[in-house]
Amino acid sequence: MKVTALLPEEMINEVRKFSGGKNITESLQIALSDYVQRQKLKKAIKKLKQSPLEFSKDFTAENIRRINREL
Repeated sequence: MKVTALLPEEMINEVRKFSGGKNITESLQIALSDYVQRQKLKKAIKKLKQSPLEFSKDFTAENIRRINREL
């Protein structure tokens, strides 16, 4: 998709520097992908805080090793 955006030159230069992209387009793709991944991670962390994982009562390292060996 072709997009026109007015962005400060300093911001573009920083994005290019940190992303390591070959050009502005690749640099912006890398930066936007990173942003989306971080937002998804924040959402997952928030969900885990609201409903933490719980181990079953019979959970032990020995039981897990036994299960893994049976696979």
